[in-house]
Amino acid sequence: MDQMTVALVQSGQTASVASIRDHAVVMDRPSSHGGSDAGPMGGETLLAAVGGCFMSTFYAAAQARSVPIEGATSRVTGVFVANPRRFGSIHIEVSCDSCPPADLEHLVEVAERGCLVAATLRQGMAVTASVAAEPAHPRRPADAAGA
Repeated sequence: MDQMTVALVQSGQTASVASIRDHAVVMDRPSSHGGSDAGPMGGETLLAAVGGCFMSTFYAAAQARSVPIEGATSRVTGVFVANPRRFGSIHIEVSCDSCPPADLEHLVEVAERGCLVAATLRQGMAVTASVAAEPAHPRRPADAAGA
């Protein structure tokens, strides 16, 4: 099965650190929501993932079409709905200092079709959770001694 996996470990009382290739992403809640504000919340990270995937696809499309890109920016906005609280929609707004308007419009269309994260969210999917048979990361001897 073709798949991708990201591992997370606890960091402090409220944060998690996601290990992604050679990168680490800390996620937490702000102090006002009971966290330690060590990093962005999951929802903020989701919006960043949508934007990062979209812009990566946008840049690849520009390069494939020899469209020079300078000063590109995007703003990703999630609109909340209730019961349960979640994003009901996400909108990506893109600007680019160097792109002629027709090229920018076309590149946005290509990126909108090609972004894996946006396509996944658009289609919907099952999200499940289960208890691991064994810890994802075995405890170190020092951790086991404190148990």
